[in-house]
Amino acid sequence: MIPAKVLLALFYFSLAAVLEIAGSYAVWMVFRLGKSQLWLIPGTVALLAFAFILTKVDVNAAGRAYAAYGGIYVTASIFWLWRIEGRLPDIWDISGVLLVLAGTLVMLAGRYAGG
Repeated sequence: MIPAKVLLALFYFSLAAVLEIAGSYAVWMVFRLGKSQLWLIPGTVALLAFAFILTKVDVNAAGRAYAAYGGIYVTASIFWLWRIEGRLPDIWDISGVLLVLAGTLVMLAGRYAGG
């Protein structure tokens, strides 16, 4: 059974990833796709919310939270590529996601199992 702390951390990481990608994509739309600069307003709000959400993860150091979050961010980015941008991930995308996600799970399991 997965400890509740791990599930809560994964929830916060997932929410943070959506906010970070959405905020960053708003900037991408303005500077790469020529969309209105008004997109920078919700983009900024999303990026601030992302940073706030990461403070909710139960770890004793920011760097540890960011490192564990990295795997979830990469996973969410590939999901964004597929569902929002309409591009299928290739074998290299999937392989990379599995590697970084394994690292995230090792960090979380060790942290919350008393390691």
